[in-house]
Amino acid sequence: MAVRRRKLRSGTVLLGGMGVLAATLTACGSEPDRRCVDPKTHKVLPDYKCDDDSAGRYYYGGHVSSGKVTDGSFDKSAVDRGGFGSGSGSGGG
Repeated sequence: MAVRRRKLRSGTVLLGGMGVLAATLTACGSEPDRRCVDPKTHKVLPDYKCDDDSAGRYYYGGHVSSGKVTDGSFDKSAVDRGGFGSGSGSGGG
């Protein structure tokens, strides 16, 4: 019985470590999220609407709620992705 517990613990530690690694890699990404958006309504559009110079423009960062984006920018350089050690966020100064 004790052997089974040890295997379970090591498996749990392994899975937990993989989760932390995945979160770290995601948070430290250098590119902000990019979405094709209608500049007038801020509704998310299919990517091809931005690729062929039609109605859409790329919007960086932000959050999607009810099909609309907020808290981001059409200017990629204005969006700071943050992540570990960036100083931004609830724990940063």
